[in-house]
Amino acid sequence: MRLMDLLLIFVPITLVLNFVGADSTVLFASSLFAILPLAAKMGEATEELAKIYGGQIGGLLNATFGNAAELIIALLAINRGLVDLVKASLAGSIIGNLLFVFGLSILLGGFRFKEQKFSAPLAGLNSTMLLIAFMSIMIPSLFHFVPLEHRGNDEVFLSTSVSVLLIVLYLLSMVFSLKTHNYLFRTKVGHEEKAKWSRNFAIGVLGVSTIVLALISEVFVGQIEHVALSLGLTELFIGAIVVALIGNAAEHLAAVSFALKNELDLSINVTVGSSLQIAMFVAPVAVIASIFMGKTMDLVFTPFEVIAVFASVLIVNEISSDGRCNWFEGAQLVIMYLIIAVLFFFVR
Repeated sequence: MRLMDLLLIFVPITLVLNFVGADSTVLFASSLFAILPLAAKMGEATEELAKIYGGQIGGLLNATFGNAAELIIALLAINRGLVDLVKASLAGSIIGNLLFVFGLSILLGGFRFKEQKFSAPLAGLNSTMLLIAFMSIMIPSLFHFVPLEHRGNDEVFLSTSVSVLLIVLYLLSMVFSLKTHNYLFRTKVGHEEKAKWSRNFAIGVLGVSTIVLALISEVFVGQIEHVALSLGLTELFIGAIVVALIGNAAEHLAAVSFALKNELDLSINVTVGSSLQIAMFVAPVAVIASIFMGKTMDLVFTPFEVIAVFASVLIVNEISSDGRCNWFEGAQLVIMYLIIAVLFFFVR
């Protein structure tokens, strides 16, 4: 039995601990371990449905549910008024995908293969989209820090406008990648995999996993403030490091697995694609949803988050420019991520 399946035991444990009113730190840790396998099951069910439906529908399913866990946690946190934590988790997810997960994939893959190659044109296309997405979600932050006569509603209106336009751009990217220019995104994996699950079983697993994940995430989010206070951690560190890594755990494992099989194009699609989805879909949806929740969230990030995300995008763009990589480049990315994590730990 796989490790992720064994971790499912933490789902009933978390529910029982929550029912009896266990200590916040214990509940936080238990729910954290419960989210991991649930996110993995959602990812597995989505992959099976993608194999069953194939082509454009499969790609759309992957794009839609790729960051479902991250979005569920974000919406629950917004509902509790933890807006700064949500923004930190969004920035942290982008940083984590680009530096930690991509870096770890290259590092471990580099131990098995002396040099790995990938499609430079595809990487360049993703890099351009990534830079545009970064600049778009950071425009409200730049607007905030420039000393002009604006504040309050101006920033909310700007963030909402940017969010709507980013969703439009995201939908256009779906048309581009799944229909008009899908040949650019095809990867050579040697053989066509067949689905191991039936359609109804995959839909059932996806539905049940989503519902249970929402319940566990509610417990997880509810303990964050208590844990932050008791351990002396900031919302920035918990959001950008802990929540970000947990919310994308299933994709992290997939990216590393592809790199170990020397399928680096797929690994890049997972890591960069996830970052693009967070910037162009998850963050905008969170902003728009927050308005209806009465807990208005903008896209104004702290200077540390802006610099860290910009550095991540810049470094990955540089590393992926030549279409080849080695373990040392992966080590550099991971070390850079750890440096940013230490920075977030000390920022108060």
